[in-house]
Amino acid sequence: MKKIIILFSCIFIVACNQKNKHEKSVSTAEGKKTSINYAEGFTITDFGDYKIINVPSPWPKAEKKFTYLLAEKNAEIPDDVNYDQKVTIPVQKIVVTSTTHIPSLESLGVENTLVGFPNLDYISSEKTRKLITEGEIQELGENESINTEVLLNLQPDVVIGFAVESGNKTFQTINKSGIPVIYNSDWTEADPLGKAEWIKFFGAFYGKEKLADKIFEEIENEYNSAKKLAEKAQKKPSVLSGAMYKDVWYLPHGKSWQAQFIADANASYLYKKTDGNGSLSLAFESVLVKAKQADYWIAPGAFTSYEAMKNASEHYAKFDAFQQKKIYSYAGVTGETGGVLFYELAPNRPDLVLKDLIKIFHPELLENYQPTFFKPLD
Repeated sequence: MKKIIILFSCIFIVACNQKNKHEKSVSTAEGKKTSINYAEGFTITDFGDYKIINVPSPWPKAEKKFTYLLAEKNAEIPDDVNYDQKVTIPVQKIVVTSTTHIPSLESLGVENTLVGFPNLDYISSEKTRKLITEGEIQELGENESINTEVLLNLQPDVVIGFAVESGNKTFQTINKSGIPVIYNSDWTEADPLGKAEWIKFFGAFYGKEKLADKIFEEIENEYNSAKKLAEKAQKKPSVLSGAMYKDVWYLPHGKSWQAQFIADANASYLYKKTDGNGSLSLAFESVLVKAKQADYWIAPGAFTSYEAMKNASEHYAKFDAFQQKKIYSYAGVTGETGGVLFYELAPNRPDLVLKDLIKIFHPELLENYQPTFFKPLD
């Protein structure tokens, strides 16, 4: 009987050890999910010496999902791992294709790894412009037709691209040359903090996940604090946005990124009940009927002065916000080569955008604040 007890004890101990080993194996195989609280366009799973990034919808209504493997030089990758592109990390040389990618690189302190960009004049940041002046970043032409010869000579470790619909044929050529192209869809996010959270995407390419988390947490805290401050306002002004192009008025849908800012600034966007996250296309007459008495008008296209607006269309002068000089634009804040700072930095710093709008709608709440993007028209 004693031998039987000892035998069963040994079996139990071995079984427990095997169970523990199995549990550890399963845990490693499953990886650790990066906390993504607002962004819907990507996920990151960390397996130690390699990571998997999933981009389920690289552009609206995309039929293909993309899986990217980010692996350290000597990482052991299981045979059953499937992916579309592989990138060796940490990245030493990178090409990005949208100005919205620039602030993430700068915040992570890796802007010196940027070796090429399409249409350098769009970049506003003084820090990156200095690198351009020093010849560290090469011109790659237009985003839709990147100069592949120049790009291939640069031999970047990765190209971070974006597409509005289907794939960019130039990206296919780059892929075939052996340089991985990774799709970034930060522009499709409707939540202001969702766009900003894409800094975690870039952090994964440099092994700077902790820094990316810290930066985003600071932005998140600033945004939520500003939103809470706006709730103290006694009045909720009505707001119009957008402008006409060839007799069609384009303005944000009610569930768009822009509309969310207005709501969080405790103001009433006149088209907040429209169901969509893109742009509305309306006739001038319908906008005039609905928004003639709007308290404020923000982001009137590329206009920076009342004179320019009136010269473009006398109809603009019919709105109360025009007559009372309550129109605010971000178009006048540019870099030295004309790039609009808002397009570059605003998606990464929604806290600054929100504070700008609170300063406009509720100036008494931020008396000493100096706006970053939105300025009154001349």
